[in-house]
Amino acid sequence: MKGIFLSIGFALLSIAVCAQTASTYRIIENRNGPALGCSPKSGVAILTVNGLKFKDLNRNGKLDRYEDWRLSAEERAKDLARKMTVEQIAGLMLYSGHQAIPANESGFAAGTYGGKPFSASGANPWDLSDAQKKFLKDDNLRHVLLVGVKSPEVAARWSNEMQAYVEGIGLGIPANNSSDPRHSGQVTGSTVAEFNAGAGGEISVWPDGLGMAATFEPELVKKFGEIAAREYRALGIATALSPQVDPATEPRWYRSSMTFGESPELATDMARAYIDGFQTSTGKAEIAGGWGYESVNAMVKHWPGGGAEEGGRDGHWAFGKFAVYPGNNFAAQLMPFTEGAFRLEGKTAMASAVMPYYTISHNRAKDGTNLANGFSKYIITDLLRKEYNYDGVVCSDWMITADEGKSPGDFWGKPWGVESKSVVERHYIALMAGMDQFGGNNEMGPVIEAYRMGEKEHGKKFMRNRFEQSAVRLLKNIFRLGLFENPYLDVRKSVETVGSPEFMQEGYNAQLKSVVMLKNKGNLLPIKERKTVYIPEIYTPSVKDWWGNWSKPTLQMPADIELVKKYYNVTSDPSKADFAIVFISGPYTNNDGGGYDKNDRKAGGNGYVPITLQYGTYTAADAREHSIAAGDPVVDPAITNRSYRGKTVTASNTTDLTTVLTTREMMGDKPVIVVANLSRGMVFNEFESRADGILVRFSVGEQPVLDIISGKYEPSGLLPMQMPANMSTVEKQYEDVPFDMECHKDTEGNVYDFGYGLNWKGAIRDARTAKYGTKK
Repeated sequence: MKGIFLSIGFALLSIAVCAQTASTYRIIENRNGPALGCSPKSGVAILTVNGLKFKDLNRNGKLDRYEDWRLSAEERAKDLARKMTVEQIAGLMLYSGHQAIPANESGFAAGTYGGKPFSASGANPWDLSDAQKKFLKDDNLRHVLLVGVKSPEVAARWSNEMQAYVEGIGLGIPANNSSDPRHSGQVTGSTVAEFNAGAGGEISVWPDGLGMAATFEPELVKKFGEIAAREYRALGIATALSPQVDPATEPRWYRSSMTFGESPELATDMARAYIDGFQTSTGKAEIAGGWGYESVNAMVKHWPGGGAEEGGRDGHWAFGKFAVYPGNNFAAQLMPFTEGAFRLEGKTAMASAVMPYYTISHNRAKDGTNLANGFSKYIITDLLRKEYNYDGVVCSDWMITADEGKSPGDFWGKPWGVESKSVVERHYIALMAGMDQFGGNNEMGPVIEAYRMGEKEHGKKFMRNRFEQSAVRLLKNIFRLGLFENPYLDVRKSVETVGSPEFMQEGYNAQLKSVVMLKNKGNLLPIKERKTVYIPEIYTPSVKDWWGNWSKPTLQMPADIELVKKYYNVTSDPSKADFAIVFISGPYTNNDGGGYDKNDRKAGGNGYVPITLQYGTYTAADAREHSIAAGDPVVDPAITNRSYRGKTVTASNTTDLTTVLTTREMMGDKPVIVVANLSRGMVFNEFESRADGILVRFSVGEQPVLDIISGKYEPSGLLPMQMPANMSTVEKQYEDVPFDMECHKDTEGNVYDFGYGLNWKGAIRDARTAKYGTKK
């Protein structure tokens, strides 16, 4: 290795190039320090100072403080922030739109996105697209949100290519890739592949948030965090846009599926365990303070709790922009953050990042404003930073600075409370509120313009300090993970790690624990004998996605029949069956969670309609006569009352109910078992009396359910939220208050309350129910 040797004071400095290699990168061993990864393409040299090696990331031939791995992350981040231009900091404050690998020129996955066709670009599936190169180089973006990846190998190779590319730009700041939750069956595919002990998979598969909550085991969630963090790092992912800890106190909210349920106490313990699992490195993997090479930053969401949506409508749309607090229970919404995410048991102390929700926390700001959480100085600075002493990164949810659509039902920007402002003004308002980063923004231009606005109002020194403050927070999350020293992945190890047999087994065990048995009439279950089962086909209706595109209706088997045959004989003739299993989904309306109908508005109504948790036609006779919050001041200012009282809706999948009832009739006196896949609350009174057995799953496959039905595993799951007796009690409950509904009581006398579940002996009473209890 050729080098230049210099004597500077008492320090002996040598400079050597990162030699060419067949790989994208080269590893330089450090006898008394961390191994360094560098790319021959980047032009970065290796400095040797008194026998220790460092990367010359800015290629100036000397060791800068931010390049010195002996210093703390705080010291290094401050030094680097001072060296950065305004444009470089503005780029650091960007968080990309959804990227997939392989990508097309827009960065999205090959296939379709938003109903529009895309095709891959580049000679290899791991090549960067021109669009990705542009936002990395021209816009200085360093935080990339990944969605689908073709395989662990492709993900690792893409990550190496991307890190090599940014290593050669400017100050050599590595990228901090991130992901939304990607381990549940709902994310990995609608049909979960059969689990085979000892076999690997694309990634370990676990229950979703409600499923994790149904285990009532924080230690299991911590184990998930530890495993998921190792898989994430092997994919090149350093930040998890999770956990979602909003208490699911509103049973109609469609995002309840990724929460830890209704109980603030349980959600608090789950949040703490999840983040400790993700963020903590131990042993040789630890760099300092619990952070290290196996750590993944956890971006906890959604501050200050997004589960209290009025009427259950969601904040992705203008019709769901308000969270309301009729029970004056705002404090319970904060608890999983303030007592959980910000008070970890591990050495990392608190979640490294926070994402506020889209919603306006109605009438909560003491300054009298009603702005979305991402624009509210009270919510971010006064409450989060000052009252709760949080000094990590605050990143906006995606597209809060973009313009909204022409109708409250359009899926576009979410600038709630600042709809009449320009895109640049929204960036400025968010910056002044305390925001560090903008989700879904690939271009630094609006951030620069917002900076110039601040210079005019507060002066250059103030705005420079404000930018550096955010830069330090963002850089610390990269330094603490060791990415400045080595952001590169051993592709072989990545392939071995992601979806390893050990991790697949742990995930499957969690799936089993997440299934809740609600009814077992006459101790029907388990059915251990090899009997004959009838499974009816399920009709899936045409539904509208977020962008207004309609899916095609289907009629198909809800389970892999070849899998079922490993447990039972299968027949398509109910008369020849010993028992039936009916697989259904909880009631839903389209894919936006429901609550708004453009046709109702065109017909002269206000557009707002009920969200139903039952299959049959529902008329909202007991809904509020007047909404708590007003309507949309820009696209529909005429609407000041968003009440839907007296209006009627029917669930899109109402035929699920028909299938249950028809199967009951065809089976006569023979047993019928219903398996419901739930993502929120559900009214069971339409069919419960016609079923002999009822099991609930939360986005896990059919195999865990069959293992329980057949007696291979005893059910242990508990309901993570109440199941209402009817829609009247849903309308009368308060959006911000847990455990305030009348719950369904079945024919066996069991009440479907929080914490209820059966095993073979009956209702479960154990340490979990003693700790979290019912109505606690």
